[in-house]
Amino acid sequence: MVAAAAGEARRTGRGHPRSGPFHHRPGPKKTELRPHLKKCWTIPPRANAEFAVRMEDVLAVCARPHDPAGPVVCMDEKPYQLLRHVRDPLPARPGHDARQDSEYIRCGTCSIFVRVEPLRGWRRVQALSHRTRIDWAGQVRQLLSVDYPDAETVVLVMDNLNTHGIASLYEAFEPEEAFALAQRLEIHHTPKHGSWLNIAEIELSALTRQCLDRRIGDLDTLNTELSAWQNATNTDQRQVDWQFTTHDARIKLRHLYPRN
Repeated sequence: MVAAAAGEARRTGRGHPRSGPFHHRPGPKKTELRPHLKKCWTIPPRANAEFAVRMEDVLAVCARPHDPAGPVVCMDEKPYQLLRHVRDPLPARPGHDARQDSEYIRCGTCSIFVRVEPLRGWRRVQALSHRTRIDWAGQVRQLLSVDYPDAETVVLVMDNLNTHGIASLYEAFEPEEAFALAQRLEIHHTPKHGSWLNIAEIELSALTRQCLDRRIGDLDTLNTELSAWQNATNTDQRQVDWQFTTHDARIKLRHLYPRN
């Protein structure tokens, strides 16, 4: 009888905690520590007045209404690795996904610049070979002379890189031109470890998902792809609905403010 009961348990999965096709080992609870995992994160300083003042400054700028005479434009940049296939990928066919060889050829790096006017639903994207003061100054001249020639002032929001300053204009151009460009700029820097406050970073994230999810081997091809993404997105006039305010920051991020 015992043997028969054991056989029944094997057939039905009853009577043994690990038997049966539906057994799953319980996973870790959300409250348990997982020391084998970690994430890269931008950790802001606690109780830091410098962070708080720059954060509130940028949030106030993002809350301004649309003004063609003084548009708010956010600028950011990211490095990009140019990669080329060693063997041609195999296209998808019924029953088989598209496949590409794991081997690739490194073709150098470049830097992708993006600037976006959130309330207008406009952006411009361009890849350059380098990310120097001269490159940034060239982007600013294009912004003022080509993108916004009629604006009295362009309000520019950027992260706090060493190339993002008026001195870069003087390194790139003659003093007369550098001064004229600087007079039309109103620059606001995000705090250190607070680049998430830059709306252009959201655009770079969308660009990466929608356009850069494949290997691109040269700068010309990359700029062709970036231009196609830029034109399609601008045609849709996809705006950025930025809802995080100074009031929200003082409540949700109160640990960033000095304790009085």
